[in-house]
Amino acid sequence: MAGPRQPIDLVVANGRKNLTKAEIAERRATEVAPCADDLTAPSYLTAAEKRRFNKLAGQLAKIKIMGETDVETLARYVSAQTLYERAVKELRAAEKIKPEEHDLAAMVTRAALLDKLDKRVDRYFKQATAAASALGLTISARCKLVLPKGAEDEKPKVNKFARFNQGAG
Repeated sequence: MAGPRQPIDLVVANGRKNLTKAEIAERRATEVAPCADDLTAPSYLTAAEKRRFNKLAGQLAKIKIMGETDVETLARYVSAQTLYERAVKELRAAEKIKPEEHDLAAMVTRAALLDKLDKRVDRYFKQATAAASALGLTISARCKLVLPKGAEDEKPKVNKFARFNQGAG
């Protein structure tokens, strides 16, 4: 079974396939590259969410994995993360409320409230994690990302027999 298609720069960097220059050029011409011209935050985000969006968009565009088509996914992540953080704060505040031991109705109400808030936290966590994974923001998603090495990362090739030729003259 074939694996997912990899960018040609990664295939060349790995050196596992013998491709002609024409094949490499053809693959480069047909690859889709993200267009990062207009990475503006959607209008439905709050000011704080827009700041978080712009920070993350800049980081993702810098490593060339985010384009204009990913704007809504990043906005959903930022929105879900904000809702998750808010729900966690509400849950912590509700956990601090301690009803009197003899007030059974208050204890039942508190338990129902904690259960409701716990479900909200879980739902927002799953939404934020799914969006983060789609964008490569989680550890496991980053492990799947493989960025090709640039020309500056490559070490100059050294002739391993050069030291023997130095003595001969």
